[in-house]
Amino acid sequence: MVRDWIQIRDLSVSYDLKPALWDVDLDIPLGQLVAIVGPNGAGKSTLIKSLVNLIKPITGTIRFGGKTYREMQKQIAYVPQRGSVDWDFPTTVFDVVLMGTYGHLGWIRRPGKQAKRKAEEALVKLGIDHLKDRQISELSGGQQQRVFLARALVQEADLYIMDEPFQGVDLKTEQAIVKLLRELKDQGKSVIIVHHDLDKIESYFDWVVLLNRRVVANGWVKDVFTPDNIALAYRNQPFKVRDLNV
Repeated sequence: MVRDWIQIRDLSVSYDLKPALWDVDLDIPLGQLVAIVGPNGAGKSTLIKSLVNLIKPITGTIRFGGKTYREMQKQIAYVPQRGSVDWDFPTTVFDVVLMGTYGHLGWIRRPGKQAKRKAEEALVKLGIDHLKDRQISELSGGQQQRVFLARALVQEADLYIMDEPFQGVDLKTEQAIVKLLRELKDQGKSVIIVHHDLDKIESYFDWVVLLNRRVVANGWVKDVFTPDNIALAYRNQPFKVRDLNV
């Protein structure tokens, strides 16, 4: 199981010579619900794509409990933004969820009864088993997000990295996601989420990273999610947080 900390050192990423992340040093605890927060363009998605090796940084190292992503790849599940996927691709809900088992099968083996059973169980857990034969293009935004989460669930990972899983979902789906995240934590799993709703940070998460191309603050929510740190992260950008008197 993935243990200890994610350690990021001297991480810099740029697009067409424009810096997206610069000189990021960061320790993130495993076994917690972690939020990555910051304004638009702060590099939040870039950071988690760097964690799962989808983006090659200019400089820097990333270690998971002392190991590289390549060493830990089968124990890490990534849930991308819903908007980054071609939902018109002709496939069913069940087949998308079943894809989550492929990493454990190797090149030759095909999903058997056990893999299909895990897919069925994930669909039930996310409340979408009645949709398993539907084309993904026919789903609502909330249903699509649940499909993504079910696919991640069957990977039986130790670390789940999610890019704005609450974006564009209805309240029922949001509550289902929160319930799932807490169950994962109770099982000893780790969850890192790019999140945009500042009002929910204190009730949903244990640890928070405030980011604006550099690390503004990093620590337990009760310690670092303060009006001063939020103001630094969102400097020159409008934001609203209830009950923080910013």
